[in-house]
Amino acid sequence: MKDEIKKIKNYLLSGVSYAIPFVASGGILIALAISFAPMTASGPDFSNAPTLKLILDIGVTAFKLLVPVLAGYIAYGMVNRPGLVPGFVGGFIANEIGAGFLGGIVAGIIAGYTVMLIKKIKTPNFIKPVMPILIIPATSSLIVGIIMFKLLGVPIKNLMGFLSTWLSTMGTGDSLVLAIILGMMIAFDMGGPINKTAFFFGAAMIKEGNFAVMGACATAICIPPLGMGLATLLSRKLWSEQERDAGMAALGMGMIGITEGAIPFAAADPIRVIPTIMFSSAVGSVIAMLGGVGNHAPHGGPIVIPVIDNKTIYVIAIVVGSLVCALLINGLKKWRRDKV
Repeated sequence: MKDEIKKIKNYLLSGVSYAIPFVASGGILIALAISFAPMTASGPDFSNAPTLKLILDIGVTAFKLLVPVLAGYIAYGMVNRPGLVPGFVGGFIANEIGAGFLGGIVAGIIAGYTVMLIKKIKTPNFIKPVMPILIIPATSSLIVGIIMFKLLGVPIKNLMGFLSTWLSTMGTGDSLVLAIILGMMIAFDMGGPINKTAFFFGAAMIKEGNFAVMGACATAICIPPLGMGLATLLSRKLWSEQERDAGMAALGMGMIGITEGAIPFAAADPIRVIPTIMFSSAVGSVIAMLGGVGNHAPHGGPIVIPVIDNKTIYVIAIVVGSLVCALLINGLKKWRRDKV
C-alpha cells in the first residue's frame, strides 16, 4: 500500500510538471491584463481596451487548459502515451462540469488505471496493431467519460461548491486555520503536489468570487525563495559562495512567484529549511487573511500586486514572512555552527 501511494505521488508530480507552464503563463497574462484595465466597482472594465481584453482571453485560454493537461499527463506518467487521450478527455470533462482540479486529478488517475487494465486483456494477434491507436484510446475514453459524467464529476463539483460556501461563511478563527494550512502546504514541497493542491484550490475559489484564499496563497508562494535569498544577504558568512549565488536566483524567482527557488536550500538542509519556510509562509498567509488581502489572478508573488485588494497589507505580509524566514534560518544555522 505504501509503495502504491508513492507511485501515485510520482504520477501526480508528472502531471504537475507539465501543468506548471500553463499556470505560470496564464496567470501572468491574466494579471497583466487586469492590472492595466480601468477598475470599476464591479471589477476591471475591458469594454474600451480591446488589446487588454485579447491578452486576458489568451491568459484565460491557457488557464482553461490546465485541468485537461494535468489529467492527461498524470495518466501519461502512469502508462505513457496510451494514457494521454483518456486523461485529456477526463480532464476536459472535469473542467466542463465544474469539478475543477480535483476532478482532473481523479480523472487522470482513473484514466491511467483503466489503460493498465485494458492492456492486461489478452487479444488476438490481428487486433494488436490497432490496440494502441484505436481500441485503447476509444475504450478507455468511454469508460473514463462515463465515470466522470455519471458517477464522480457531480459529487466532486458539489464538494468544491461546499468548500466555497464554507469559506464564504466561516468566522475569523476558521479563516486563520485555513490560512495556516494553506501557507504550510504551499511551502512544504515547493511546487510539488501538496503545493499545487493548495494553489489550485485558491485558483478555483477565484471563479467562485472568493479572492481571499488566493490572496493567502499568493503571499505564501513567494516567501520561501524570498526568505532564503534574503537570508544569504543578511548573513553572508553563514553561506557558501554557491549558496549565495542560489540566494540571488531565489530572490528573482520569488519576485515572480516561483516557490521552487527555495528547493536548492531545502535539498541541502531539509531538517532546518522545510520547517522554517512552512512556518514563515503560514505567518505571511495569516497576515494576508487577517488584512483582507484578495488576489484576482491565479498567480502569486510581488508580480501580481496590481491585481491585489489591500496592496499595502499584501506587501507587509510578504515582507514580514520573508524576514521571519531569513532571521529564523540564519539563527538556526548560527546555533548549529556555534554548537559544533
